[in-house]
Amino acid sequence: MEPNIKEVAGRIRVLREDLDLSMQEMADITGRSVAEYAAQESGEQDLSFTFLYKCAEAFGVDVIELLTGENPHLSGYSLVRAGYGLSIKRRAGFEYLHKAPHFKNKLAEPFLVTAPFLPEEQDKPIHLSHHAGQEIDYIISGRMLEAGDMLMYDSGKGHGMIAIGGGPCVFLAIVIKAPDSKIS
Repeated sequence: MEPNIKEVAGRIRVLREDLDLSMQEMADITGRSVAEYAAQESGEQDLSFTFLYKCAEAFGVDVIELLTGENPHLSGYSLVRAGYGLSIKRRAGFEYLHKAPHFKNKLAEPFLVTAPFLPEEQDKPIHLSHHAGQEIDYIISGRMLEAGDMLMYDSGKGHGMIAIGGGPCVFLAIVIKAPDSKIS
């Protein structure tokens, strides 16, 4: 199942209005101009991973509620078989497969990420994201680092990734919430 961007954007708008937050306040929270925020809230522009998490934090909901309209409901364990999960397609062919979308009160968000090889990105500055907490990226196949390499970092600092070497890179990304906050 892949979330419909217009439906997700609609849920963001309704929650913002229900909480009596202005577009300016949400633009400030998400680090965008009012025009950029309005384009994302209307579904005219793609919703980045970081944007979704900052909205979810501001609204006090799990990001899965924004994506699906449902609250996560599993508490003992969550088993998601190979090839399954909540598919979230983001920027330029990146695919994030959320591997525990129905597990509630998560301390971390696990994603199987496929980064496409894009020749035009090889000699450009890499788009950087920022969100509170830490992240672990473990390379499964392809190249960004080497298969089997693992990188753990402070995700509040700028970070980004591109596949290199001519093919896609598949990696496990585990986004760990900051101890005193939700993912932002």
